[in-house]
Amino acid sequence: MTTSPTNFIGINVSGTQARAALVSHDGSLLETRVGEVTPKELIPQMATIVEDLGSKLGTVAAIGVAIPGLVNRQTDRVIAPRDLPSTMVEDLHGQLMRATGLRVEIENDANAAAYGEYKVGAGRGARNMFYMTIGNGIGGAIILDGKLWTGASGFAGEVGHITIDSEGLECVCGNTGCLETVASAPSIVRRARERLYRDNTSSLSRLGLNKSFTADDVAHQANEGDDFALMMIERTGKYIGTGVATVINLLNIERIVLGGGVMDAGSLILNPIIQEAKRRAFQPCFDATEIAAAKLGIDGAPIGAALLARDATSD
Repeated sequence: MTTSPTNFIGINVSGTQARAALVSHDGSLLETRVGEVTPKELIPQMATIVEDLGSKLGTVAAIGVAIPGLVNRQTDRVIAPRDLPSTMVEDLHGQLMRATGLRVEIENDANAAAYGEYKVGAGRGARNMFYMTIGNGIGGAIILDGKLWTGASGFAGEVGHITIDSEGLECVCGNTGCLETVASAPSIVRRARERLYRDNTSSLSRLGLNKSFTADDVAHQANEGDDFALMMIERTGKYIGTGVATVINLLNIERIVLGGGVMDAGSLILNPIIQEAKRRAFQPCFDATEIAAAKLGIDGAPIGAALLARDATSD
C-alpha cells in the first residue's frame, strides 16, 4: 500500500495580501497561491488557502505563518506587528489551529525568509548565516549551526535599526539615523525626490517625468542606464554596505544573504554593497565572509515558514 507524501504550507501575510507555498518534505516548491486578506476575515481566508493547497498533492502536516513584526515563539504571540493591525493577528496561532485542525508555527517574516534561503536557497551549504531583507523596511535574521538565533526575547536581527547617521532623520523606532531611514524602499524614493528637487543636473532623469515613482522604478531606470537612478542605487548600496560591515565585524559570519525588493537592482546594488563592506570591515573578517543575493525571491518567506513548520514537527 502506498502512502500520500507529507507536505507543509507556508503563508506570508503582509498588508492586505497573503502569499502561500505548498512545500514537500525535501523542500521542493510544489504550488503557490496569492490571496487578499482583511482584518475581519483573516482566519477564514487563510483557512481557505490552506484547504485549497492541501487538496492538491499529498497530506499537509503543519502550517507555518510569516508575519511582518516581532514574534515571541515562547507564547506564540505577535508583538508590535508592522503593516498589520494588532487585532488582525491578536490570536492568530490559536484561531488558525482551530480553523484548520493542523499544527501552526508563527515566525517573523525576515526569520522565515532567512530559514528558506538557508535550507534551499543562497545560504545552502553554509553553517552560519546572516540574512538581511531590504524592502519597505529592513530586517535581519541570524542562523547559527543551522538554527535561528533569536536572542533573549526573540527579537534579534533588527539590523535596520543600527545607526548609520547619528544626525540623520528620526526613525519609526524612535532612534535617529537608522539604516532603515536611508536604505529602505520608501527612503530611496524620498532621497531621490529631494535630489531631483534641489539638483538641476538631475532634470534629465526619466524619474523626473513620473511624480509617483517607486523604488522599483528607480531600479528599473538604473538597469536602463539612467545616470541619476544609477547614482541613487549606488549610494543606497553604500549605506547597506556600511550596515553589512557592522554585521561582519560583530559576527565574523560565514555567509551574508541579501534579499527583499531593493535587491531586484541586481549587481548594480550588490557590487557597491560588497565594495563598501570591504572598505569598512575588519579585513580578516571580511575575507572569511561570502556576500550573496537571495535566490528565492518573493517565495522565500512562505517557503521558509513551511520548512520551519516541517522542522518543528520533528523536534
